[in-house]
Amino acid sequence: MSGSVGGPTQRLELRVLRLAHASDLPLPAYHSELAAGLDLLAAVAAHAPVTLAPGARALIPTGIAIALPPGCEGQIRPRSGLALRHGVTVLNAPGTIDADYRGEIQVILVNLGDEQFTVERGTRIAQLIVAATMQTVVCDVAKLDDTPRGAAGFGSTGARRE
Repeated sequence: MSGSVGGPTQRLELRVLRLAHASDLPLPAYHSELAAGLDLLAAVAAHAPVTLAPGARALIPTGIAIALPPGCEGQIRPRSGLALRHGVTVLNAPGTIDADYRGEIQVILVNLGDEQFTVERGTRIAQLIVAATMQTVVCDVAKLDDTPRGAAGFGSTGARRE
């Protein structure tokens, strides 16, 4: 069977401000035609790479600030290659960038591997996914509607019921 499920990829304008300490670094970019995430680069000083010992974490600057369109969020996610090869991941994944935030994007990296890992200038450290959001109207109610699942949680949908 062939065909397209979702049709063409939607495109939004993402305004990016390159900060002074990242003026020589490329802007975030997709690295394949259908990639979901823009690669974020480390904007650490060339003469001062950040070394993460096993178990250590650090806040890594990217040297960019962004203006997301209303109704969108930025999600900071790990890069699978760093996680697989080095055990390095984003600590609060996915991190959220709100549409009204205008400060520098920084990424909390943690080294869950067995060996130290050095973040050098220009290292691809994370991915930025732009996703639609929805704000809700919070309603205080006396009772929730019933469902077959009810309050069963943590593994309940895979459990056999007899």
